[in-house]
Amino acid sequence: MKQVFDYLDYRDMLKDAYEEGKASDSILSYRTLAARLGTDASYLFRVLHKEQHLPARCVPKALEFLALGGRSAEYFQMLLAYGRTRGKVQKQEILDKAFGLRDVERRRMTEKELDFFRNWWVAGVRCLLEITGGNVKAQDLAQRFQPAVSTDEVRKALDLLLELGMVKRVSSDRLLPAETHVVAGGDEKVLAVRTFQAQVLDLAKQSLERYPPDMRDVSTLTLALDADAFRDIREMLRECRRQIQKRVEGATRPDRVLELSMAFFPIVPPVDG
Repeated sequence: MKQVFDYLDYRDMLKDAYEEGKASDSILSYRTLAARLGTDASYLFRVLHKEQHLPARCVPKALEFLALGGRSAEYFQMLLAYGRTRGKVQKQEILDKAFGLRDVERRRMTEKELDFFRNWWVAGVRCLLEITGGNVKAQDLAQRFQPAVSTDEVRKALDLLLELGMVKRVSSDRLLPAETHVVAGGDEKVLAVRTFQAQVLDLAKQSLERYPPDMRDVSTLTLALDADAFRDIREMLRECRRQIQKRVEGATRPDRVLELSMAFFPIVPPVDG
């Protein structure tokens, strides 16, 4: 089982503890654990498979089962609050507080990498430097963004990109993108990228009203298909992304920064079995 502060979903923590306990105690089952936590076996099954959340009344018993106290118990409860909260701003505030409970060394390894994904304009600032020839005047850069980004936000983005080595200083007043790519390992990367993608999808929705059709390309398809076609289309989208990346590398005089979002997801998922 991983360390408590390595988890980003409290249900993974519970499930790992259950499986580890069952391996050493054949009496442990969904039924016995559910009774111990104060719920029923079917509901506990749905919790451990991320279909439901643990009721508040079960939290003290869950902490007892996991042998958590102090900072570890607070971290577990923060993850529970994060999972149950719907608002994006509130979720991020809870997550920031949860990360603040981690050991200093743990935060030092991941916080800056995660900051890269926290706000969509950070990646945009990096791309914009290519267009401006490396101009580092935050006010000038901020005025180029739609939707609006503040001068202070751009300044912080430049500082972050420098710290991550994603831009390099070529003179006192010029920064250009470096070849370095941000890396955040494990569950943190999954969660950080998911947050970034949600922001970009919101921007895609806003673009329908913000720009005329000749400045954007938004299209949708609703499809009925089988598992083989689904796998084939996913591979076609991957190949499309690879081809787009190759084409972008050949753009010698960029004059704009765009986000490309490909959303391919079920609205009627397949029936199990």
